[in-house]
Amino acid sequence: MFPTRLDSRVAYDIAKAMMDGFNRHYQLFRTESARAKHRFETADWAAQQRAQRDRIEFYDLRVRECVMRLEREFKADEQPMDVWHQVKLHYIGLLVDHHQPELAETFFNSVTTKILHRSYFQNDFIFIRPAVSTEYIEYDESSAHPTYRAYYPLTTSLSAELLRMVQDFGLHRNFEDLQRDIDRVAGVVNGLLGTAKLHANFQMQVLASLFYRNKGAYIIGKLINGFTEVPFALPILYIKGDTQLVIDAVLHGEDDMHVLFSFARAYFMADMEIPSAYVQFLRGLMPRKPRNEIYNALGLAKQGKTLFYRDFLYHQRHSTDMFRIAPGIKGMVMLVFDLPSFPYVFKVIKDFYPPPKETSRELIKSKYQLVKQHDRVGRMADTLEYVEVAFPRARFTDELIAELEKFAPSQLEISDRDGDGQLEVILKHVYIERRMIPLNIYLQEAFDAGGADPTNTSPQALRAREQMEHAVIEYGNALKDLIAANIFPGDMLWKNFGVTRHGKIVFYDYDEIEAITDCNFRKVPAPRNEEDEMSGEIWYSVGPHDVFPETFGPFLLGNAAVREVFMRHHANLLEASFWQKVKDRILAGHMFDVFPYDQSKRFNQQHEASDLPESI
Repeated sequence: MFPTRLDSRVAYDIAKAMMDGFNRHYQLFRTESARAKHRFETADWAAQQRAQRDRIEFYDLRVRECVMRLEREFKADEQPMDVWHQVKLHYIGLLVDHHQPELAETFFNSVTTKILHRSYFQNDFIFIRPAVSTEYIEYDESSAHPTYRAYYPLTTSLSAELLRMVQDFGLHRNFEDLQRDIDRVAGVVNGLLGTAKLHANFQMQVLASLFYRNKGAYIIGKLINGFTEVPFALPILYIKGDTQLVIDAVLHGEDDMHVLFSFARAYFMADMEIPSAYVQFLRGLMPRKPRNEIYNALGLAKQGKTLFYRDFLYHQRHSTDMFRIAPGIKGMVMLVFDLPSFPYVFKVIKDFYPPPKETSRELIKSKYQLVKQHDRVGRMADTLEYVEVAFPRARFTDELIAELEKFAPSQLEISDRDGDGQLEVILKHVYIERRMIPLNIYLQEAFDAGGADPTNTSPQALRAREQMEHAVIEYGNALKDLIAANIFPGDMLWKNFGVTRHGKIVFYDYDEIEAITDCNFRKVPAPRNEEDEMSGEIWYSVGPHDVFPETFGPFLLGNAAVREVFMRHHANLLEASFWQKVKDRILAGHMFDVFPYDQSKRFNQQHEASDLPESI
């Protein structure tokens, strides 16, 4: 049956309503991102944090609004499939000359899958692949700025061009001494150039928007000289009680950029008319970083999910290894599995939890949502959350299927839903995270290589001891960064932390996290008598939010070498007074500085001591 002219008109109206819904979403998203400049200029950190949380909710709100409108005005869920075929075609037509076509396609998918039954999630009805290219999208002539600006030091001087570059961002707040900072930056740049000849193309290309996160603003760009390109970032921070600005450091090289844009950090706010152009520029700075992670870092998490899933399907088609139970100690709350050739792990909430765990599926999901919305300060892994995810049954080991059937039967369905004779494993709810080396395994490798034996002076043992010491120091630093972000991890065992490829320690077990401000940090009371002292039982009352930091030691520091390093660097983590001081400062409205780069890179250490909790 051929579609009628009326059907075509309805299809166009539905497509137009969906496009209106997306345009409203991106306008609100971009407006909130642009307001980050004013919040930075007024040092309104509480508002900046609220905006970070609120912006994450924008997408789902706009999708729900659009679905309600389509059902109210067009009875969209009752429209025949011929109409939905046309809806997609009309929508593609509306994407011509659009500045965010890839985001609009994802929005279309989100709305459509809320309306149609899952059996219709086929190429004909949603965008499995992009329909519109994002290459060479240009700003309108009326737009004030292109994606990036170029500065040419050979025509004036390096110092003059650096000064103009900073001033072009138009920050309405005075620097303490901008020329001093420019001279420092120029010194680092000259050091990077070394004795290299300055070629005719010598220039600095800088993205047109500042990148805002936490209490910092970042200039992001690259230095080009001949065939050499060096990515860089200039952090702009406040000093002297949030009254004057300074350029705090020069971050340079791909590794520094990877840490700055880490999956364990909160999303940036940047004013982007053409986000794909920003992503393309950033891929040039970090070619090893997947596009999905860059979209995530820019706050465009739904687009990140779309690209991740496309990459995942592509990887499945070009690999043959099997999904398996992930190596390591099994958790009581999460069932974790992986595909060895794919650098992510998949986590499913179990249906039941052995004592002493007292939790629920909804409570666990709320903890993961809290982490999604919270400042992760480089210490909590971001997660991708999916529902109704299909995997080929033939790629699952029997052991993994048995594990799912035993511990998470409510989340598992095995069926031939396409009727093609190919069984699928369908998981109703799953979290996906970057794979890291579990810290307990990382430490055990160091112990096995002689790292815990101070009498072993072989080169292998010395390297292992260095690995062990770095891990223990980083573990304490991770805890202190989490504390600064008002997060008490709950279960602090080594197995709940992972080591990234850059050697950073990241927390990834969220089912017991609490706000520091909700905890009651206590010192263990002195025994009342000899019987208390000899008893293996607790002789004092313990409330539901009571925490006794001095009791952490027996669980964490059984190895003498580990204990020695930990006590040398982080002994205050075993003191209730330390945790209470941090809690009191957070309750008083203080927001700690947590830097996404090493303290040794800072120009301004002489101005203020680190604001990290260990300085309290």
